[in-house]
Amino acid sequence: MLITTAWILIVLLFAVGMAGAVYPVLPGALAIYAAFFVYGWMIGFESFGLWFWLVQTTIVVVLMIADYAVSALGVKKFGGTRASVIGSTIGLLIGPFVIPVVGLIAGPFLGAVAGELIAGKDMRQSLRAGVGALVGFFSGFVVKFALQLLMIILFIIWIVKY
Repeated sequence: MLITTAWILIVLLFAVGMAGAVYPVLPGALAIYAAFFVYGWMIGFESFGLWFWLVQTTIVVVLMIADYAVSALGVKKFGGTRASVIGSTIGLLIGPFVIPVVGLIAGPFLGAVAGELIAGKDMRQSLRAGVGALVGFFSGFVVKFALQLLMIILFIIWIVKY
């Protein structure tokens, strides 16, 4: 019964983690990382060694840095300023709550546009920064999804192999 409960929790944490690649309010990589501890506490830490924890921790740190950096890079690549980076970040966090699902995409775009307009840029430059925010958002999604999936695959390989 304990093992079944552990696996249910692990799968739920993996699902929350993968959903976190799309929804920024979910913990993403941290939920996946927490699943490793659930496995350890409820089934055993014997499968994990130093290398497992070093690799997984490195991926989590890279994900945390990349999450912000990739979005900011998208905005900057399209000529956006710090104002549009801040605006897109605010839009990314608020958008899904204001307009569920659609706000996830519209939030960063509108936030970047608003940030540029407030900073005194014209509509053309502001819209360009908004497009950059979308490129950054989708690029960030791909990076997060791939690395979080890698975390889960490495976990499975580790527990099967060791």
